Amino acid sequence: MILFDLRCHKDHVFEAWFLDGETYEAQQGAGDVACPICGSLRIAKAPMAPRIGKTLGKTLGEPCGTEAGEEQLAQDLVRALERLCKHIEVSADDVGEKFPDEARRIQGGKSKARGIYGEASSEEHEALLDEGIEVIRIPWIRRRHHS
Repeated sequence: MILFDLRCHKDHVFEAWFLDGETYEAQQGAGDVACPICGSLRIAKAPMAPRIGKTLGKTLGEPCGTEAGEEQLAQDLVRALERLCKHIEVSADDVGEKFPDEARRIQGGKSKARGIYGEASSEEHEALLDEGIEVIRIPWIRRRHHS
């Protein structure tokens, strides 16, 4: 997975996850990438600061196989998931346990097309996929309160 900073033609900057760079290019070219703020389809990659001193599998010289490297990788993953969950919370509607029904209403044109998130059992998730409704499971990270 790769995280890109994206910018629409109205200068709204947002983050989006993709399987890889080729997937981003294909989705962007097909008009499947939209600004979560204004809905614009005129999207480009925003400049991103490189992660100097860090690469996947190594953190500041610690090989991933070491305890320190694995701990840092785990912390980086948790932070990335926290950022993803926060992005979803601000750019999509929480429909809770009604997620499967609302996804079907959107797919059928009976509800306004928009980003939604909520809860679905494994069986409901599989049923939605079988019905051709694009859904993805995300391990949800609740934001920690630092006191």
